[in-house]
Amino acid sequence: MSLAAPDHAQAAERFRALVEGRRAIRRFTDEPVPDAVIRACLELAVLAPNSCNLQPWSFQVVRDPALLRRLHPVCLGQSAARAPLIIAVLARPDGWKQACADVLAFWPEPEVPPVIDRFYKKTAPFQYNQGRLGWRGLLKRLLVRLVGLRRPVMRTPNSLQQMRLWAVKSTALAAQNLMLAFHSHGYGTCPMEGFDEQRLRRVLPLPGDAIPIMLLAVGVPGERAVYNPRLRFPLERSVSWH
Repeated sequence: MSLAAPDHAQAAERFRALVEGRRAIRRFTDEPVPDAVIRACLELAVLAPNSCNLQPWSFQVVRDPALLRRLHPVCLGQSAARAPLIIAVLARPDGWKQACADVLAFWPEPEVPPVIDRFYKKTAPFQYNQGRLGWRGLLKRLLVRLVGLRRPVMRTPNSLQQMRLWAVKSTALAAQNLMLAFHSHGYGTCPMEGFDEQRLRRVLPLPGDAIPIMLLAVGVPGERAVYNPRLRFPLERSVSWH
């Protein structure tokens, strides 16, 4: 097996250092995060891989001090929630239809290839449209069960619940990009899953079908910013080789 090219080896070392250096930061200074940095990191977030390039995510950037104060109790009083910047990371299972149209509208070439046009006008709508109250999904599940007896088929998403999972998976990838991007600029982050969603909706204008998967605290790490040493289970505990 040949050794990696020097530039690849150096890139791998830098990436390892970036990933290993990221920790959940629990305390922040009051120093604001510049808008240019926020925008640059969001641009990297949306480069994340995602299902059928439908990009089922949105972000609400909260910098207003009054809103931040209202978010602190929503986040159950966590120290990290006193950050100067909080980004609500939202999965959007409701956005597939507009996304299909947008792919064709923003296609980066003068002409949309016929196979792409056909996919986003016919295949993707069939795949992601679950119908009112999920009735289309029920019919598709029956169809998939029959067709799947003879050949491999794509079995999901075929319900409203599966659409939620579909959107969350892609959005989680974007959230990881976002955290690493802020870390590369020297800012700490803390992905907060501990929050009251109902109260969050009273503070921020979240779309009804949006799923807040995390509130990301961002800022300059303060004193005693990392609470505990890193702990990860041995790799063998979670990896199987075939």
